[in-house]
Amino acid sequence: MSSIERRRSLGKVIAVNAEKFTVELNAGSDSFTLVGFDAQHYVARIGSFVLIPLQTEHVVGEVVGLRERELSASEQLQSELQDTHALRALKFLDVVPIGTLSFRAEDRFRFGVSVFPALYTEVLYAESQDLDRIFDSTNAIEADESSETEPVPTRLRAFNIGTSVVFDDYDVKVAVDEFFGGHAAILGNTGSGKSCTVASVVQSIFTKHDAHAAVGATFVFFDTNGEYRQAFTDLPKPIRRLYALVPGRDAQAPPGADKREEVVGFRLPHWFLSPEEWELLLRASDRAQRPILRNALGLTSLFATNDATLIPLKNHVLASAILAILASSESATASVGRIQGLLLSFSTPELDRRTVHPHLAINFGAFINPNGLPDLLRPHIQDAVVLPDYKYAPFEFSLLEQALDLAILYEEAHGNRHVRDYSSSMLTRYKSIRDRAEFVFLRPATTTLAPHETDSRVFVDKWLGLIEEQTSGELRKRSQITIFDMNEVEDEVVEIVSAVVTRMIFERLRRSHARNTFPVNLVLEEAHRYVAERPSDFAIDATKIFERVAKEGRKYGLFILLASQRPSELSRTVLSQCSNFVVHRIQNPEDLQHVRRMTPFISESVLSRLPSLPKQHALIFGNSVSIPTTFRVRDASPKPKSDDSPIRQVWFTKRDHTIEI
Repeated sequence: MSSIERRRSLGKVIAVNAEKFTVELNAGSDSFTLVGFDAQHYVARIGSFVLIPLQTEHVVGEVVGLRERELSASEQLQSELQDTHALRALKFLDVVPIGTLSFRAEDRFRFGVSVFPALYTEVLYAESQDLDRIFDSTNAIEADESSETEPVPTRLRAFNIGTSVVFDDYDVKVAVDEFFGGHAAILGNTGSGKSCTVASVVQSIFTKHDAHAAVGATFVFFDTNGEYRQAFTDLPKPIRRLYALVPGRDAQAPPGADKREEVVGFRLPHWFLSPEEWELLLRASDRAQRPILRNALGLTSLFATNDATLIPLKNHVLASAILAILASSESATASVGRIQGLLLSFSTPELDRRTVHPHLAINFGAFINPNGLPDLLRPHIQDAVVLPDYKYAPFEFSLLEQALDLAILYEEAHGNRHVRDYSSSMLTRYKSIRDRAEFVFLRPATTTLAPHETDSRVFVDKWLGLIEEQTSGELRKRSQITIFDMNEVEDEVVEIVSAVVTRMIFERLRRSHARNTFPVNLVLEEAHRYVAERPSDFAIDATKIFERVAKEGRKYGLFILLASQRPSELSRTVLSQCSNFVVHRIQNPEDLQHVRRMTPFISESVLSRLPSLPKQHALIFGNSVSIPTTFRVRDASPKPKSDDSPIRQVWFTKRDHTIEI
């Protein structure tokens, strides 16, 4: 050991086992402090680091405990004989080995220890350059060597997430690739600072304004509490784009919207929903309702196209349905009304109101020519017909009701006389969605959309901040942050929007010819509401698509950053795929146990501090940092709209004061 390192000595190893070392401090360490040649070091701070030299590397240890032992009478006498400053007690540190640090400055910190120190090996305190290597933050900014411009532009390799609570004024940096190139979770009780952490993390990416600013970043927020509009108001206008979901309003900005913001009312055309999402939305049961619903969706696609080759199939469906009406109606009058209503929505050149009407004449409650209509219809009946699949073709929402009726009639024509009774609950659910103001975003009229807006890709590209140039057809980045403000809608709508939007983004990236070159980070606020281990009974089970993204999204550049106050209620599949965790104060025993189960490599001493973490303090661990670190989150500026209620100021005020609510 060099003379310089010897001056950094704070004690010696006096006990070694596989889990913990014991270090006896030197006599000169008064009150657990040590005056080095560079500064005064407080070596007994829980969570601080010490270095133990071996032959070619240092063992890095974390201080997890400190204690004293009073000297015996003989030890006290010896101390008085050897030193003018007599000791009253011996001081010890309990140290847990966490990794190794090579003597070569260019080598990185390695997690884990395979070689242990011998007894009485000197123990050193850690200096700032050691911390930089341990936290792997020596090269937070890298130069773009491929660029020939002057000055040389740079890229962020790591971003500042806060300051260490153990090492004074030391910035904790997180690797950009490892944090945003994987799934992450920000957990903690309400009021512990999760929203500010999310805002601070995203804001830190946009602090760079030179040639290599984060113009390629894409963040999509599912903001269930309306917090993040405020957090990004200081960013340049092209960066942010806000979609507001307001019950009863279609494509309108919410009241009081900032004119500087690009606020767009949210629309999600119903024909973008997949058959599985329709089944969940209408709560279709397995046996009878799902086949009927899928046939109805296929019929909307069938009659939405003008393909002449499909006319025989259309005629077969209509003929079968009209024959079923004739067989099931109690009177000729009832049959005529139902047939005319059917032909208002579905018709062909051979079977429309013009061709069918002459056969609907009634005299004294009976058809004048009872065989005329069946004779017209039977030539159109085919054998072994397979109805078409759903083609996501645009159709009016009200048309689905007629399509469901047509699908039921078609099934009745094939002998299933009870199918209408079996489908009654699904029809009731459809009518509820048709009439409720919360679902106006899901029911846009096809006449209100431009021709290109009926394409789902156009919608997804807008959500991702992309715009197509009219001259070249190339895509350009228009904004980096998209916020879906869902503060005014219920959980049922939150589930639908988050599930369908995520699925559409996932499919857009999965089918991209330039695979994994356009990364998208989904920020899921209050994720336990729609990424739950036990799905709700509201509507679409959003958990399924997020579990798929958690397992497959990395291949296509789709990543999840979820924030939740109840980790025990989150999907275990999604949490298991998270490679980075930022954990704020957690006091619920069930949630604490859940964190312990998902972090087996974190020491108990670290986890035991979670219930007592102050606000705006957190523990970070995962691929983006070398070792678990407790830190104070850097201030978000501006903050999200998640401040605590000022109870004292609101309660104790003047009588007859005005109220703002």
